Amino acid sequence: MAFQSSTNPAQLTRPGQSNSTGDARALYLKLFSGEMFKGFQHNAIARDLVMRRTLTNGKSLQFVYTGHTKAEYHTPGNSILGDTNNAPPVAEKTITVDDLLISSAFLYDLDEVLSHYDMRSEISRKIGYALAQKYDRLIFRSITRGARAASPITKTNYVEPGGTQIRVGATANASDAYVAGNLVTAFYDAAAALDEKGVSQDGRVGVLNPRQYYALIQDIGSNGLVNRDVQGTALQGGEGVVEIAGIKIYKSMNIPFFSQYGTKYGAGSATNPGVTDPGNTGSFVSEAVEDAANDVTGINNEYGEETEFANSCGLIFQREAAGCVEAIAPQVQVTSGDVSTIYQGDVILGRLAMGADYLNPAASVELFAGTATKPAAF
Repeated sequence: MAFQSSTNPAQLTRPGQSNSTGDARALYLKLFSGEMFKGFQHNAIARDLVMRRTLTNGKSLQFVYTGHTKAEYHTPGNSILGDTNNAPPVAEKTITVDDLLISSAFLYDLDEVLSHYDMRSEISRKIGYALAQKYDRLIFRSITRGARAASPITKTNYVEPGGTQIRVGATANASDAYVAGNLVTAFYDAAAALDEKGVSQDGRVGVLNPRQYYALIQDIGSNGLVNRDVQGTALQGGEGVVEIAGIKIYKSMNIPFFSQYGTKYGAGSATNPGVTDPGNTGSFVSEAVEDAANDVTGINNEYGEETEFANSCGLIFQREAAGCVEAIAPQVQVTSGDVSTIYQGDVILGRLAMGADYLNPAASVELFAGTATKPAAF
């Protein structure tokens, strides 16, 4: 057997180098970045379902509303100087970027050497998941606020349509939120309301929690509402394959659901659908929507509090419902050089800076259950 001379390191194969030169870890870091972005993109569904803008050299971004105008018959000889109502009226909405959102981990060199799996890839995905989770939660909370709001255009004697709230079921039990027939009816009601308010059919989506989604596809599959060519993983995935009334349906654990995120366990009531905890669910499942006391640091927009989502159980919206501004898109930073030498490891950091708020309330529909009274505006 031939042995490489330790005095001739150039003969060593360094798979982390680019073209066999430079930093021996260069390609490893790029792989890590790719894993983080993959983890984020596969879990952040709201990012591409709303209006997203990139913010540079500022702390906030202005969105402009334009109201409706009308058609009139021209009187011969009269000057044409615009609509007699001075329409369309215009209003603005400003969305501010929240503070820097981060997720990080310290990776000790020796642990990485001893590990039998790729620790960087695993950690990168988890960082991506954490950022995506927060991203979606803020946007879904913003859309819920919009569903309860009037139009920002407040011109005298001129009323633009506002948000919509639709009751799922007709009893005092929150468990109505899991009845497929109730959900189908609610989707058709929402589609009709969006039509009546002049909201475009392009980009309409619904987001339900997983148990609602699975109850729905079991029912609508047998009723012919799902294309029979769409089966298997595509149907089960909850990625907008199922449609009702032209509304693509997604599932997510990040929607406000009876003051929790995604699901809620316990005895049935007006604010609890009565699902039995399957056990060993961990602390990251059925988390409560944050109250202002726990969520105020770093937040520069209004996202609502736990009690304000007590009967929320789903969202239907069109992409104009909310806006998201990004000052720093999801990215990765990793320590190196002297810092890595001193600590014998790397700090791996995923970060982004974003803010969200509702834009056009007419494009937002909140589903609620367990009460005959519509949840109050924020």
